[in-house]
Amino acid sequence: MAIKEPTFTIGIEEEYLFVDKDSRDLAPEPPPALLAKCEAALRGQVSPEFLRSQIEVGTRVCKLVQEARDQLVHLRGTVGTIAGEFGLAPIASSTHPFAEWSSQHHTDKERYNVLANDLQHVARRLVICGMHVHVGIEDDELRIDLLSQAAYFLPHLLALSTSSPFWQGSQTGLKSYRLSVFDELPRTGIPHQFSSWSEYERTVELLVSAGLIEDATKLWWDLRPSARFPTLEMRVTDVCPLIDDSIAIASLYLCILRMLYRLRRKNQRWRHYPPFLVRENRWRAQRYGIEQGLVDFGKGEVVPFPTLLEELFDLVAEDAAYFDCAAEVAHARTVVARGTSADRQLARYDAVKALGGTEEAALVAVVDGIIEETRMPPSIAPRASARPGRQSA
Repeated sequence: MAIKEPTFTIGIEEEYLFVDKDSRDLAPEPPPALLAKCEAALRGQVSPEFLRSQIEVGTRVCKLVQEARDQLVHLRGTVGTIAGEFGLAPIASSTHPFAEWSSQHHTDKERYNVLANDLQHVARRLVICGMHVHVGIEDDELRIDLLSQAAYFLPHLLALSTSSPFWQGSQTGLKSYRLSVFDELPRTGIPHQFSSWSEYERTVELLVSAGLIEDATKLWWDLRPSARFPTLEMRVTDVCPLIDDSIAIASLYLCILRMLYRLRRKNQRWRHYPPFLVRENRWRAQRYGIEQGLVDFGKGEVVPFPTLLEELFDLVAEDAAYFDCAAEVAHARTVVARGTSADRQLARYDAVKALGGTEEAALVAVVDGIIEETRMPPSIAPRASARPGRQSA
């Protein structure tokens, strides 16, 4: 039986940290009026996060990548403007370079109170932010089939996004230290490979009936079927200071899913690799970002990331044309050429130290760089598109 083509709608969620403009440290107690003004200005598109020093924004369901980008520009700009009225600035970085996690406080909300009580010390360390991308895949069986196949590409997306090389004032040696913090939670990492939607539902029901979780929102895998929407939600990536980088990664993820769907239409699928092999690449992306390459399991060797990226471009070229997002996808080349946020943060730190700056001055300079990039407009020119060949969602 033929599967109806998914709508391939897209939605993007980003988490930001609030920084005090004077100290550059996190603001552990932002004024309640700040969130209230954001909620009034961005009805239904902004919400508090686990920590009071955090905020989350989310685009509406979008048919076009360009629409999602324009909404993200508006969301970031509005939050930034309102935060500025209170002497604060949002940063789209997955960790703060020198903030102390023990000085932060969680939001007084039932879900977060339960989370803090359940996870204890592990939850208190969650001074981290991520980017989540939802893609509309309405058919349950297709969604679970693509879940297991798309997991192969999660390390590629993570490598492009890395923005968390510092933790509490120290260089961690990792490009995405955020994952090290997040992986202390249960039910994280590469998702299990399910044979059917019913197997997935039985697994969730077992955890719920045993009283371990209330619902599937507490499955915190790198990729998961959303518990709220008919989407496949990608969660592995760090949040990127530059909007162009965020949109490039979201576009690439969208195209990967359609490429896998095209294979499915031909009764083909991406080759299965054991999850522990994918976890090896996940670790390499977490440790090195785009610097050291990932393992090509077909060849059995580490391949430079630029080579892997070009191969991925070839795989999704038809899909990038279909979604009219070739320019957005191609921006990933710029990310590789210029480095990720983690690379730029480390370079800025080293530059200040090389000029005789103190440790504190170097870390403050890193924060300043993130603030500046977070408020930068995208460089890819907005455009209208009828998206040739695409059926209306």
